[in-house]
Amino acid sequence: MTLKEYYRLYDKEIAKAITSALKEDRINKDITTKLTLSGAAGKEKLKAVLLCKEDCILAGLDIFKRVYKQLDPKAKFTAYVADGSKVRKGRKVLEVTSSRDILLKGERTALNFLQRMSGIATLTGYFVKQLRYKDAKILHTRKTTPNFRVFEAAAVKTGGGDFHRLSLGSAVMIKDNHIEAAGGMAELLDKLLRKNISYNLKQKFEIEVKSFEEIDLVNRYATGFAEIIMLDNFPPRSIDKAIKLLKINGFKIEISGGVNMANYDKYQRKGIDFYSIGMLTHSYKSCDFSLEF
Repeated sequence: MTLKEYYRLYDKEIAKAITSALKEDRINKDITTKLTLSGAAGKEKLKAVLLCKEDCILAGLDIFKRVYKQLDPKAKFTAYVADGSKVRKGRKVLEVTSSRDILLKGERTALNFLQRMSGIATLTGYFVKQLRYKDAKILHTRKTTPNFRVFEAAAVKTGGGDFHRLSLGSAVMIKDNHIEAAGGMAELLDKLLRKNISYNLKQKFEIEVKSFEEIDLVNRYATGFAEIIMLDNFPPRSIDKAIKLLKINGFKIEISGGVNMANYDKYQRKGIDFYSIGMLTHSYKSCDFSLEF
């Protein structure tokens, strides 16, 4: 799915989230703007400049504009760079023209989206750039900020990563707690073999393994309905053997669990299809931007 398709698919959720963020900031009760721009002064048009304050990958510019479009459908924009661009400190990113009071009311909400999304895109871009085998993909996880996932996943995509499981309804992902709850891997696979699993589910079916014993079981019983096998917290020294065993049956392989900037290189192997990295959305640093009048 492209970013454009994603934004179209989640258009209603994005609009609702922006409305909620503006409501949270009580923009209609902005006592400071009312006090300093009383009467006609607040309605006078003004051009504000969005400046980048540190090197980063830009993400969320479309969301920034949507915040202002929601407040003022006639707001005008002149963009100098696009989402996904590498932007240097001091670069003029965009000019926005609207009334003085609208620019002030929407400033922080618009910047909050942009700064966080750019932080995620920049961190994602680091991992993408360091990939040794370019056919592999960097994925987000569900370790996201509550009610902000739609933007965080978009930021990962903007930074060069890819969409993964966006919700519990997006794909089958059988993890350790599912396995334990079902009585163990052998018991679970036996139950699955007796089920009529639809073609659509098979296309997005993933099983987590934690040992070579579990790899043996999925090799014997999951071929034909599981597409991806996740090596969860496998030590780097065990990965080569796991790849060799799983590729015999054509499984795609995902690495997950504790991958970070310090150990990332140790996990990279030819044959790994996906690296799902939780820190992209739970340990990123927001990038600095300002809106100058």
